[in-house]
Amino acid sequence: MNNPKSIVIIPARMGSTRFPGKPLAKINGIPMIEHVYKRACMIKKTDLVCVATCDDEIYDFILSIGGLSVMTSDKHERATERTAEALEVISKDKNEQFDIVVMIQGDEPMFNHHDIDNLVSAMSEDDKLNIINLMNMASDEDDFIDPNNVKVVVDNNNNALYYSREPIPSNWKDKHKDKMLIQTGLIAFRADYLKKFIEMEPSPLEEVESCDMLRVIENGDIVRMMLSETRSIGVDSPEDLKVAEQIMKKNKY
Repeated sequence: MNNPKSIVIIPARMGSTRFPGKPLAKINGIPMIEHVYKRACMIKKTDLVCVATCDDEIYDFILSIGGLSVMTSDKHERATERTAEALEVISKDKNEQFDIVVMIQGDEPMFNHHDIDNLVSAMSEDDKLNIINLMNMASDEDDFIDPNNVKVVVDNNNNALYYSREPIPSNWKDKHKDKMLIQTGLIAFRADYLKKFIEMEPSPLEEVESCDMLRVIENGDIVRMMLSETRSIGVDSPEDLKVAEQIMKKNKY
């Protein structure tokens, strides 16, 4: 695909079960959602950056820093659903069609914008890829065991075989140290496939693991995983926020 139009959409909401209000929680004096938005604006291979939310507080804050935000339904249970609605709204408002949609979770303040450029490039170069999801190596055993981190196992082509909040693969032979892979909330979709995805019914394993990429696998489609050397840590709790503060003090971005 030559010069595809791409959009970055950042889904965010105040009503997190584990950490209510976290998008506006401050990391080194700056709200987390601002960190995410400003990093997204550093991505070279995107035509537009937008925050998708159902909360006035987030919407108003993004506008106050000169950003673009879209109000979405408060009924969405998955970030992908919020992203898809925002894509539809923006496409109509701007009378533009986008080829690639990059979803960056609003609780991923430490992602590297170069990784997103790589995602868009990989999708642009291979028309057969409908979804590419970044993954990281776990930092340690505790990181791997933590149920807040979704683990993934892949095949020889780096296509996802399964996602779980349990540590997979099993450690019963104590040989998984080089396979401790963790899914990130950094995912690129082909725009037409995102629409197809939303039309699929939530799948049984998706609901068990609370991971919507399992919906893709259960319907017989492929999620290509791409290993990122940059460790992007999702902030799921106040404790994670403290870790993020320490790491980001040393981060040049």
